[in-house]
Amino acid sequence: MTTYAICHLQPRATGPTPQEVADYIERIQATMDPFGGHFLVHGVEPEVVEGPWPGALVMIGFPDAAAARAWYASPAYQQILPLRLAHFTCRTVLVDGVPPGYDATATAHAIRSAAGGDGA
Repeated sequence: MTTYAICHLQPRATGPTPQEVADYIERIQATMDPFGGHFLVHGVEPEVVEGPWPGALVMIGFPDAAAARAWYASPAYQQILPLRLAHFTCRTVLVDGVPPGYDATATAHAIRSAAGGDGA
């Protein structure tokens, strides 16, 4: 099951140093390649339709949770991570996607059944 690394980036008050940010961006792909990581969203400001969302979004897909965790903990990524953290406030999460054939209706039915409902 695909696992996603999602990062909400907000520039620090002092603003990013373009050279260090460019260095981080230039080097990140090589840290992801051994783990099958690829960008799905990279540094865009989303169209906010609900709630506050200052900043930009990055989303990286990995083949599975083990690959995502191994990438984040890898010496190659840990070496460049301070370049990002020095210039951005970040909230980063790893989250599993849904399995193939996922059906939200079946999830609703399971919730109703667990709550003692009839599932109808």
